[in-house]
Amino acid sequence: MNRQGLTLTMVFLAESANYGEGVGNISALKKMSRGNYEQYTYISRQAMRYNMMQQAGWDTTPVDGNSGVVQFAPSATIRDYPEIDLFGYMKTSSKEEGKNEKGGASTRSAVVRLSNAVALEPYQSDLEFLTNMGLARRQNLENGIAQSEIHRAFYAYSITVDLERIGIDGEISIPEAERAERMKTFLDTVQFLYRDIKGRRENLTPVFVIGGRYERKNPFFENRIFLEKGSIFVKTLMEILESSDDIKENTHVGLTSGIFANESELKQTLKAGSVADVFRQLKKEVDDYYGESN
Repeated sequence: MNRQGLTLTMVFLAESANYGEGVGNISALKKMSRGNYEQYTYISRQAMRYNMMQQAGWDTTPVDGNSGVVQFAPSATIRDYPEIDLFGYMKTSSKEEGKNEKGGASTRSAVVRLSNAVALEPYQSDLEFLTNMGLARRQNLENGIAQSEIHRAFYAYSITVDLERIGIDGEISIPEAERAERMKTFLDTVQFLYRDIKGRRENLTPVFVIGGRYERKNPFFENRIFLEKGSIFVKTLMEILESSDDIKENTHVGLTSGIFANESELKQTLKAGSVADVFRQLKKEVDDYYGESN
């Protein structure tokens, strides 16, 4: 069976990278709660996608609001715009624009699926107290006072790609070489991802990554990364690896040295190399796949 599913789960270290609705003069982080009543901050998949498309230089797909909703323009196709090739679209045409008397909508489901990036460490209600004293003193004005929730933590998220569908949409079929280049550009973006927020540039480069190209198009390692006292649970990951020959033989693991307390265990048990090695291998897997398709 052809290995058409590429998935990787990554861990990165970041601080206060996605805010939601504020209350009064407090900026609140996006959070979710678990059954143990702990709260975990997260960075939404929409925010992650925004940064990926911006940094890949793919945020140029034309949009319009003629349907009453801001959507991708009906004229945009995957041939010219990698953004809608990878992440799909819904395009609504009016009666005049459509192919039939009633107009209608055309859709493409996402080929690349993202999860939210969820903290692996609970939020402890830390707050930062802010004033604009530096500016206020220039004219002897009153200080403005604000507070922001802050949380520095490890975050984990997953990406799952259906390699078979990249570059294919109805009658449109782009060359295999271009399909491979799009996927490799995306992987390069993920490897060196960052996020600008509140005057900071947060580095979202992964410090741990596990994944590969598989027969099943399943994010095997999503929600399977657990952290305690600075160590990643290896037993959980080993159980997944041992569950299938396909997973065991085709999984690659990488980490950044000096980050995790059980680094030696990760290298010995999971045969972990560097993060860069994993991304090089994944790009080779992409070339191999589209080479096989020729």
